[in-house]
Amino acid sequence: MTTTTAHTHDHAGHARGPHAHLPADAGARALAWALGITLLFAVVEAGGGFVSGSLALLADAAHMLMDAGALGLALFAAWIARRPASAVRTYGWARAEILAALVNGALLFAVTAGIVWEAIRRLVHPEPVAAGVMLGVAAAGLAANLASIAVLHRSRGATLNLRGAYLHIVSDVLGSAAAMLAAGIILATGWLPADPVLSLVLSVLLLVSALRLLAQAVDVLLEAAPRHVDVKAVETAVAAVAGVERVHDLHVWTVSSGFVAMSGHAVVADPARAPGALEEITRAVQGFGIRHVTIQLEHGNDCVGCS
Repeated sequence: MTTTTAHTHDHAGHARGPHAHLPADAGARALAWALGITLLFAVVEAGGGFVSGSLALLADAAHMLMDAGALGLALFAAWIARRPASAVRTYGWARAEILAALVNGALLFAVTAGIVWEAIRRLVHPEPVAAGVMLGVAAAGLAANLASIAVLHRSRGATLNLRGAYLHIVSDVLGSAAAMLAAGIILATGWLPADPVLSLVLSVLLLVSALRLLAQAVDVLLEAAPRHVDVKAVETAVAAVAGVERVHDLHVWTVSSGFVAMSGHAVVADPARAPGALEEITRAVQGFGIRHVTIQLEHGNDCVGCS
């Protein structure tokens, strides 16, 4: 048996999603603007929370401070992911963005746990709230969060890291809206439990966002096949190439957001057809968004790993 190994890397990329055309520095600029806005209004909401005694405002301020840290981490990850590959890190720092998304998801869980704990305590022992101050500060916070949403919206789907940052800001919008609603209820009815009750509703929404983000990040770290790629369909496409008799040991995984890789073995009995088969296989998998292709061609009827 003889083998031929081929490797291709399409630097132009394929099917990376609706926002793949955005330059990397555009996403970094959006993160930097969102970071500045979030930090400024986290301080404003914290002050308003202490003055008004509102749990919803304090929870949202803590959440915004956490988000500022998450945005800073996302900005750092976006920068370091652009560093070139080396002999030690052959894929470079591309997965730093995935690690940042994982940390962001974990931070969302931590924030949610803190909100739930304090909300339950206040349901048992209600505390007075200056609802007027609470409403004004929450409205300002909502405006700031909507400004951050506008800044990040165009870049939100470019990478998993940016999506994680975007989810943090979306959850901040929900927090500010919940604080405004709670303030309105207290002003209208005097019902103090509205503050912790709406904080618990916010916690459920945060938990859903955290679970989705963590699931995607863990899939990448475990090198699971991307959800948008049908591995059986890829195998069928490769097997359909002229000269290919069988395919085995096919693997498809995500290196980082938008960077899908594939490796596998293909049996081509006629060595003369090998070069053409390599080119056709590469073209066949491009339609699945696979940028990085490594194929080992095997000549003969006996190949290692064939069933």
